[in-house]
Amino acid sequence: MSGQERREQVLGIAEEEFAAAGLYGASTETIARRAGITQAYVFRLFGTKKLLFLECVDAAFERMRLAMVAAAGGASGVEALAAMGQEYNDMLADRTTLLLQLQGTAAAAAGDGEVRDAVRASFARLWQSVADTAQLDPVTVKAFLAFGMLLNTNAALDLPQVDEPWSHQARTRIKPGLFAHITTDTNR
Repeated sequence: MSGQERREQVLGIAEEEFAAAGLYGASTETIARRAGITQAYVFRLFGTKKLLFLECVDAAFERMRLAMVAAAGGASGVEALAAMGQEYNDMLADRTTLLLQLQGTAAAAAGDGEVRDAVRASFARLWQSVADTAQLDPVTVKAFLAFGMLLNTNAALDLPQVDEPWSHQARTRIKPGLFAHITTDTNR
């Protein structure tokens, strides 16, 4: 196996481990064992456990970003948001990508400045891609991404498995025109 192939193998395993246990709960020893290499080799490839984690989190954001932009095709405006939103919703079935984004955000929220800065940069690229593709005002982009965070929560909590009124309400689809009342004047 080439060095690049080994690196990709370790990243795939690390994504699964970090998605399940987070930065502080995942073990580089487990990652190495699953890859059939030594822990020292993991560190030689990535430097530190935190750098490996950040690479995994960034890759998750990047997969989502690229898929959403591709889904929009040449569309802009609400049509682009609708296509990107459908792609995002479909990709939430990939629990590894979903949980990596949430684990990165959780580690950032726990006060790790290095993680916060890296996750902030990943989120900034996602935000800017949505804004550039849709070519809509910042408040509409904010509303779109805020609804995406609700979708993340729904998926992480596996709400489709909960047959309760509040769960059905939380999973309600956005209807055309729902955000028509949002203007730049309503959210300054």
